[in-house]
Amino acid sequence: MSVAKVGSVVLDCPDPRALAGFYAGLVGGTVEGEDDWVDLRVPGGPSLAFQAAPGHVPPKWPAADHSQQFHLDLTVEDLDAAEKEALALGAKPLDAEDRSRTFRVYADPAGHPFCLCAC
Repeated sequence: MSVAKVGSVVLDCPDPRALAGFYAGLVGGTVEGEDDWVDLRVPGGPSLAFQAAPGHVPPKWPAADHSQQFHLDLTVEDLDAAEKEALALGAKPLDAEDRSRTFRVYADPAGHPFCLCAC
């Protein structure tokens, strides 16, 4: 028996609607809300929520003194195709050296690290 279930994962950012649109482009779903709080309702998964954070400073990856705090692992069928789409949506590669791994590390437009992972 559990005490709780995941309601949503919340990301602080400077522009909630823009960041919700970025993730909607990656994982699908419906963007709902305006202003300081925007939800992305993802079919079959927990919602992602985006909260306005004036003065948001993105984490640095990898840097022990500027911890990333958390990141999202997004499972994909084809790493190369998913990377192309993520970059077109505004992702920035953070770790492009080792292309042989089963994951690749990026930053979203607000600077939060996320991984595309081969399933």
